[in-house]
Amino acid sequence: MPVNDKEQEKQLREHAIQAAIKYYAFRHKPQKAFLPGDRISYAGRVFDEKEMANLVDASLDFWLTTGRYAERFEKEFAEFIGVQHCSLTNSGSSANLLAFMALTSQKLGERRIRKGDEVITVAAGFPTTVAPIIQYGAVPVFVDVTLPTYNIDCSLLEFALSDKTKAVMVAHTLGNPFDLRAVKEFCDRHNLWLIEDNCDALGSRYLYRGEWRYTGSIGHIGTSSFYPPHHMTMGEGGAVYTSDTTLKRLVESFRDWGRDCWCPSGRDNTCGNRFTQQFGELPYGYDHKYVYSHFGYNLKVTDMQAAIGCAQLEKLPSFIEARKRNWQLLREGLHDLAEKFVLPEPTENSDPSWFGFLLTVREKAGFTREQIVNHLESKGIQTRMLFAGNLIKHPCFDKMRMTGEGFRVVPNLTAQYFSASTPLPVTEAIMRDTFWIGVYPGMTDEMIAFMFETIRGFCKR
Repeated sequence: MPVNDKEQEKQLREHAIQAAIKYYAFRHKPQKAFLPGDRISYAGRVFDEKEMANLVDASLDFWLTTGRYAERFEKEFAEFIGVQHCSLTNSGSSANLLAFMALTSQKLGERRIRKGDEVITVAAGFPTTVAPIIQYGAVPVFVDVTLPTYNIDCSLLEFALSDKTKAVMVAHTLGNPFDLRAVKEFCDRHNLWLIEDNCDALGSRYLYRGEWRYTGSIGHIGTSSFYPPHHMTMGEGGAVYTSDTTLKRLVESFRDWGRDCWCPSGRDNTCGNRFTQQFGELPYGYDHKYVYSHFGYNLKVTDMQAAIGCAQLEKLPSFIEARKRNWQLLREGLHDLAEKFVLPEPTENSDPSWFGFLLTVREKAGFTREQIVNHLESKGIQTRMLFAGNLIKHPCFDKMRMTGEGFRVVPNLTAQYFSASTPLPVTEAIMRDTFWIGVYPGMTDEMIAFMFETIRGFCKR
């Protein structure tokens, strides 16, 4: 491109970016102060002109698929988490799918997960932590959770173990890390894979072997979601991360159509052997870019999404601190309501980056979850359930419940808070009595105060 054309392109690009910045100030910059009765969302996007500038900049390239912003994000995000590799994908649910499917690859030999093998998990969570297990034909083994951490009950792990167990796949609940020391030691002892679903816990830390580490970096694979309510956003988007180069390449193979080639998008012959290898019964030298080792998908992210993510990543430390602060304000504001609620507590040796503030209505509270949730919603305070509550009770499990096949439940006979009349008593209690409210960085002190004052007022009626 001639010098004059390059200069003109630079000027036009800068003009477009500055127009986007001005539009942000006109249309999106927060201006209205909170007034009681205004809607308080459980979560939401927090952004400024930098995200819009990056988005326009990426769109002007018109590369559309994974490109320079995606490469930058993967590098910077991996550095933040403390792992060697990050692979962007189009959602957190896809990240979970890719993390699981990578472990089914024949390239892992005897350690691969096969159909009929078992994976330990929980039913009190989001369905796409469990869905890949079932969709592949493996068997989820459900164990109960504990209160007040809402995480997997590690005392049940050995009871869940069988000669078919190959992995543990479990989430850090609403930002609160599960007991990583206990779970990782269990996995190491039995040569099991550990997938950390980190979609609701980005920025949470755990003291592991004397070192503070980010959740998602301790297991073999971690996953994140960048859906708008999460700790940072790309709109849609997710990531799979690991320090194992073999697993990274398997994740990207399944993400990128199942191909064997690991050349970055838009580049050829990174390995230097594009036309000089033998694969299966293909002709010798068949183009490596079109050799398929897995039955894969196309789950890549666009560069426009990654451009937003790069701007969000710069804000992530402040987002994390805001979530911690907002959670602490709610905890202090509700500290004397322990007779009404099971109040949440962080896991020992953890520093959570909270996704929400969980409350479980006690049996003798004098009101039900439905009553307080309806009251809060009527006051403009958005609430959410702890996702599926008990996934096994949902319609997607109807056929499996009827046949008793396709999953296994490990009974919890020692629940602290509730009677053990069901196999998963704490999970059942969460399904029946638990809800949560938001702590996202867009909340102001006035919103936080209104939330705990509204809860307190309801409890004292």
